[in-house]
This record gives sequence, structure tokens and C-alpha cells, in this order.
Amino acid sequence: MQEAPAIDGIRITMESALTARDRVGVQDFVLLENYTSEAAFIENLRKRFKENLIYTYIGSVLVSVNPYKELEIYSKQHMERYRGVSFYEVSPHIYAIADNSYRSLRTERKDQCILISGESGAGKTEASKKILQYYAVTCPASDQVETVKDRLLQSNPVLEAFGNAKTLRNDNSSRFGKYMDVQFDYKGAPVGGHILNYLLEKSRVVHQNHGERNFHIFYQLLEGGEEDLLRRLGLDRSAQNYQYLIKGQCARVSSINDKNEWKIVRKALSVINFNDDDVEELLSIVASVLHLGNVQFASDEQGNAQVTTENQIKYLARLLSVDSTVLRESLIHKKIIAKGEELNSPLNLEQAAYARDALAKAIYGRTFSWLVSKINKSLAYKGSDMYSLGNASVLGLLDIYGFEVFQHNSFEQFCINYCNEKLQQLFIEKLEETVKNHPHFVTHKLGDQKTRKCLGRDEFRLLHYAGEVNYSVVGFLDKNNDLLFRNLKEIMCDSGNPIAHQCFDRSELTDKEMCMKNMVWKYCRRISPEWKQQLEQKVVASEIFKDKKDNYPQSVPRLFINTRLGNDEINTKILQQLENQALTYAVPVVKYDRKGYKPRRRQLLLAQNAAYLVEEAKLKQRIDYANLTGISVSSLSDNLFVLHVKCEDNKQKGDVVLQSDHVIETLTKLAIVAEKFNNININQGSIKFTVGQGKEGIIDFTPGSELLIAKAKNGHLSVVAPRLNSR
Repeated sequence: MQEAPAIDGIRITMESALTARDRVGVQDFVLLENYTSEAAFIENLRKRFKENLIYTYIGSVLVSVNPYKELEIYSKQHMERYRGVSFYEVSPHIYAIADNSYRSLRTERKDQCILISGESGAGKTEASKKILQYYAVTCPASDQVETVKDRLLQSNPVLEAFGNAKTLRNDNSSRFGKYMDVQFDYKGAPVGGHILNYLLEKSRVVHQNHGERNFHIFYQLLEGGEEDLLRRLGLDRSAQNYQYLIKGQCARVSSINDKNEWKIVRKALSVINFNDDDVEELLSIVASVLHLGNVQFASDEQGNAQVTTENQIKYLARLLSVDSTVLRESLIHKKIIAKGEELNSPLNLEQAAYARDALAKAIYGRTFSWLVSKINKSLAYKGSDMYSLGNASVLGLLDIYGFEVFQHNSFEQFCINYCNEKLQQLFIEKLEETVKNHPHFVTHKLGDQKTRKCLGRDEFRLLHYAGEVNYSVVGFLDKNNDLLFRNLKEIMCDSGNPIAHQCFDRSELTDKEMCMKNMVWKYCRRISPEWKQQLEQKVVASEIFKDKKDNYPQSVPRLFINTRLGNDEINTKILQQLENQALTYAVPVVKYDRKGYKPRRRQLLLAQNAAYLVEEAKLKQRIDYANLTGISVSSLSDNLFVLHVKCEDNKQKGDVVLQSDHVIETLTKLAIVAEKFNNININQGSIKFTVGQGKEGIIDFTPGSELLIAKAKNGHLSVVAPRLNSR
């Protein structure tokens, strides 16, 4: 009876532990009783999050939930608590991951990597900073090591200023991927580092979605820059005055203090070895992008673009140290080199705006890469102890873009989500022809009636690991199409701004013409006769149909077939009548009668000197290429074409109306064998043709939702063809 109080104490302790478990859940998901239940998983997260327990393990993996507020769990005392302690001895924390990786690196002498992934706004960038801060505090130190630690930490605010932006999901969203190597010597002290950047979202420089901002540095400079600095850069405080900063209509954000962030960035630049001249040159480039966005154009009488904002050209010329006249002309002309001669072709308004934006993206993108290189130089190991360097171990830190789902998802989201998908080991395969049977790929064409109502013809849907995302292909590549015209590249190569001059190497202008020629020469030498013939035919098709016929783009990725009908599919009597002429191409076609336009199945055979229309064993018509005066097709996506034939006597049957399922291929083959490259006419609206004996027929073409071919009440042949939005 005397032991009862002890038993009661154990019971009370056990009950309180169970109560706590009910309140805060389990700290490792492998301990969940219903470990296969998604609902149980989410409920466990919810319980812990409610108690400000944002970290939970899944074995050695850490799940983190962004609290969107400051938690007092990152002090030096917390760091000491996790230092050198077994992984499961203490509650889940980012510091436990950092310490466990560090100890594995030290004891096993094996390089380590911490992968940080999750959707946009999950807190990945903050997590990477916490890991670096942990190493800065807990690793062995010396004067040299302290410098490296400072530079590792101070590289973050600089990279965030130039590479992060406010998005709809996150006030400090990384708009580039980052892999950082931290190098540790044999004593376990950080002695160097290296940063690899990729996929900078350059399109943000010239365009932002509603509710989003450009990169932080622009706003920080305007808000925090000293008056003298802004005056030298030709800038004023108001972000509203700069076209590249107002596309998202939220230049000011209450939760972001750009003025304070400027002070942090300015100090960080000094720590990572930027002197005053470096800073001035860097900010001159930042300012030049803002001025470039304010360059405006107007059309002259010939429709050519002219610059209307002369002040902006003066600022740009001074900031980039280039000739203002050459810069102005380079923005409204494109240099073309043809047969060794240089020609300056004037640009229209749309082309000039494209050139301006392409230059802005190129300047900013290359400067960002230069900035990373500059940081890497400051992080590089500089000690004299080669033993330390030779025995250095590396801990990698991968901070990628977060998974993004917006109302309008375009090329950037596709790249970001594809990268995330790779890390989840679910591979996306590409487009309709190759993945039409894949359950995770849906288009308007492949979907059921319910899907078609919410999925446009210009969209496709992918079932990602993290959920369904609709992608719009409208402008899919345009925002990232930043091909820089040669003359703009030339003027940047001549820039007197040292940073710009490094970013635009003149060797590009010569080494790339020479490298390309060499590559083409080597490629041509290795090319097979069959592939050479394929390429030649594709070039002919491009010259005839590109940007003129709607269904041309669909033919581009498909190889042209030598023939669609083998000799065993052509009646032997026909082959005998042709006296065994070599056929260059044969294809099934539909011929529309001259009277009533009834469709008849035929075969079109192309020989060296003539084309033949065949019905089973009957040779219905011979068309000598010498008598073929022209070929007509519509600009729509139908497969009809008309062969116009010279009528010298009443025996001639007149023009021929045909339909081929492979119209681009068929007409390309015909154009080559008949040498009628310049005789294919692409018409909009209607085609007139000769029925025979002076009579005329008309085919009317109109766009619609599906292909329909029928005789109209007015006696014309009416063709309704879907528009593919390809031109």
C-alpha cells in the first residue's frame, strides 16, 4: 500500500504525456499510427503548427511550415543546444539538420548536400540563411575564418537584392536557383565557398504580373540611395516614374522597408570586397536599366521607329560610357551581315521595343552573373596552407525555386515546376504526340467534355506531384526570347563601364561566327545523303509555307516520308502503263469532281516529268509539269490544293481539286520534282480555278471550329477550317 503514490505518479506522467501528444502530435511522422493517411499527416502538422512547433521529421527528412512571423528559436543558446547532439535527442529543428550534416562531413570525410525544396513562400531562402548562420556561430574560428564566415553571410543580402522580388506568394521570393558550396578544412573550419546560379527570371526586368514587383535592388536604390548618388545616376525617388517598375502596380509594399534593406546591402557590398568604384559602376548599370525602360519610340512616315526621349539616351550614354548617336541608331536599326556585307535594316515600333527590352534583360542578366563571379572571388580560399585546401571537404546547399501555381502560369512557372518535379523523381515527358496516353497530361483535345469547358485550346494541364497546374502557351517563349541584335551587342562591347565591358566580351562577335561556321562545316561533312535530302526538303517547305499557312508548324517536327505508297499498293497495270517510270513520290488523295464536288478516292503519283491521277487500275489523268501553271492552297489549316493546268484544247480536263492528309509534304515534293518553287500561291478567302471549256469554279475558305467541306447553295465549294493560331 505504501507504493501506491509512486504508481499514481507514473500514471499521471503517462497521462500527461498522452495529453501532450494529443495536443502537439508526434515529432516524427514515422511514429504516426495511421502513417499511410494523408489526413493524419496534415492533422499532425496542424497540431504542431498551432503550438508554434513548425518542424517535424520524416526519418532524416525535415518538414518545415512557414509561420510568417518571428519565433524565438534561433538564438545562440538554441544553436548550442543542437551542437554535437545526436539527431533524435532533441526536438526537430533546422539546426539539427545542419549539425548532423556537418558531423557526417567531419567524421566520415564525405562531402554532404542539404536539399531545400518546397512551394513558393514556404521559407526555403530563410532556411538556407539559418543553416549558414549556424555554421558561422558553431564552427571553429580564426581571423581568416571569421572573414570567410562574414562573406558567406553577407553574400545573401546582395544576392537577394539582385535576385529576389515580391511575388503574389512571397515578399522575398528567389527568382533564381542557387547552389552554394561551403568548403571546410581538415579542422572543420569554413575556409571558402562557391555559388552557382541558374535560371534567373530575366523577364521580370521588363514585365511583372499585377501585384508583383521587379527585383528589390531597383526600389532599394530609389528609396535608400543618397541624394548625391541619385543625382549622379540621373534618378529621382519615385518608382512611379520608371516604366519597368510599375507593370505590377505595387511599387510600394508596407511589409518591405526598402530604405533599411538598402543600408544592409550597401554594408554587405563592402564586406564582400566591393570598393567605392565597384559600387558606382554596378549602380550605374542598375540605373541604366531604369533609363532604358523609359526610352520611347514613334513611327515616321515610312513606319520606321524613331527615338522620342532624347534625355534617356543621354543618361544611358553617360552611365554605360557609350556613344549616344551610335546607341540611338542601334536601338532603331538591326545590323545584318549578308555575303560579307553589312546592312542596317530599320526597325518598326514593335521591333524597336523588343530590341530595347532584350538589351535591358541582357544587361541585367549578365550583370547578375558577373556579381556572382565577384562574390565567388571574395569567397575563394586564399590561405597558404595547401594541405588544408587539398583536404577540404564540401557541404553543398541547394536552394531552388519553389513550386508555383498562379492564375496565369507561363514559361517561367513551367521551368520552375519542372525543376521541382525532377527533384520529386516524377518526370514530365513533352507534348501531345509523345504523351497523349499519359494520365498526367491533359489538353483540350485529349480531355473530356468537362475538361474542355475549363481548359482552353491554348492550354495544357500537368498533374504534378504537388497538384494540377494549367499552363498557357500564349507568349510561352516570348518573354524569355532575348536574342540581342548584333549592333546592340557591339555597342555594349565598346562600353567604358568596366563591369559592362566584362559582361559583353568582344570575342563573342567573332568567335561565335567562326565557331558556328566550323560546327556547320563539321556537321555537313558527317551528314548522311538521306538526312541531307530531308533537310533540303524542309528548307523548301519553310520558304513556301512558313508564316503563311496555319498547319505548317505541325509539319515541322515530322519527318517527310520518301513515299506514302509502295509499289505493292499501286496496281500492276498502272505500273506497266507507266513503263516502269521511276516514281519519286506517291500518296493517297481525295479528288473533288468538277460537277457537284463529290469526293473520289485517288492516288497521286509523281514521276520525273509528269504527275498521274490513278483510280485503282485506271489511269485517270496525266499532268505534264510543263503544263502545270500553278498550285493554289488556302492560308488556313485545311488540306485542299488546286493544280492549275494549261488548257490548249477541249481534250484537257481543266484544273484539279485535291485533298491530301500530308499537304505540306505532298506539295513540297511536287514543287521540287516539277521545279515549281515560285508557283505555289497561298490564298486568303477564296481560290478560283478552271472547270474546263472556259467555265470557272470557286472554293470559299472560312475559319471555324472544325473541318467541313461541302457544296454551298451558291454553287461554290465551301471549306470551313479550324484556325490553329500558328501565324
